[in-house]
Amino acid sequence: WGVQRTCQRCPQVEMSSTTGPAEGKGTVSKEPSDDPFTQQTSPCTRPLITPLIMAAVCAIVGMSFLPLGVLALTASTGVVQVKARYDDVQDCVNGADTTDQREENLMAEGGAGINCTIEIEVNEDMEPPVFVYYELHNFYQNHRQYVKSRSNEQLMGEDSADDSMTSWTGVSSGSILENCSPMRTVPNGTDSDEDDVIDPCGLVAWSYFNDTYALRRRRMGDARFSDPIDVDEAGIAWKTDRNQRYAHYLPQNFNDDPGRRGGGTIDGFVDKDEHFMVWMRTATLPTFRKLWGRIDDELRAGDVVQVDVLNRYNTYKFDGQKHIVLSTTSWLGGKNNLLGILFIVLGSISCSMAMVFVWIHFDPNTRQFGDEQLLSWNRKKPQ
Repeated sequence: WGVQRTCQRCPQVEMSSTTGPAEGKGTVSKEPSDDPFTQQTSPCTRPLITPLIMAAVCAIVGMSFLPLGVLALTASTGVVQVKARYDDVQDCVNGADTTDQREENLMAEGGAGINCTIEIEVNEDMEPPVFVYYELHNFYQNHRQYVKSRSNEQLMGEDSADDSMTSWTGVSSGSILENCSPMRTVPNGTDSDEDDVIDPCGLVAWSYFNDTYALRRRRMGDARFSDPIDVDEAGIAWKTDRNQRYAHYLPQNFNDDPGRRGGGTIDGFVDKDEHFMVWMRTATLPTFRKLWGRIDDELRAGDVVQVDVLNRYNTYKFDGQKHIVLSTTSWLGGKNNLLGILFIVLGSISCSMAMVFVWIHFDPNTRQFGDEQLLSWNRKKPQ
């Protein structure tokens, strides 16, 4: 792998042991200590990168990534997933055809939403647990202003919704509500100059997703749908969120004004609404899924799942989409073929490069490695 070389020690220059013209017993010498580290004479190893060594490195990388890629791709292809879009279903928008009409019909309900039904056919057996997700498209939760518009201190109970502030001065610098703009306060409806604090405040909480779902199943061969499917909505949030990041209090002035409402309201105490906790975990990409619940029963191929949707969340304003997803998982998580494909491609390229380096090593036309005769001062000058 390399040749160990010891650096030659430079001639030591004698240095004066005094800092001035006068010498005394209290003077301190500036001469470096005589040790390998200070004198820079420690032994060093300088690897010699030869084609054969590079072939070995590429082969090790390739043989490591190829089986990992196969395992990841196998795990991903074993995940069973079905989904259906419902924001454009006629029954979910009262028969509207255009985006503007759909938004108008939805807003005309005054926040009550539109009830509709969609059906999802299961093509393969789905062993429990089967996870229920909602999927949003074209929603940029990763926008910097959106991500910052929240107060973690307020969510942890360090602030009270009874606090107030003047509407024209805003919030003082350093306040825990400083980043909640533009959703910090609402008018209190009186002649007072003070507004009411929104708790929880910020754009992330204000845009809380509030569509709801109820599932029923029709077995293959049955004429009608059977009893409802039990969807467990407990334990869907992170344990740290449930136990540490949210205090036990009731929200105040939160999405209760239809004219300023951005999304849903919190049911009961803040630390008990796990759907809210899941929503507050902002997504990285504009197309994302968030966990809604878990089905602890099997779904067989040929079953039809009927989903009763309460369509309330306005994605028509930003030309978004809404899907409901049923999916199993593997040891690697959900369905994601990209990771396994990337590993296989990287492993294949590394193995190919290893073969190229082996060919270079045994190629008779390749000049000898470290041939001193090829140095410029050792070459014979033409006569």
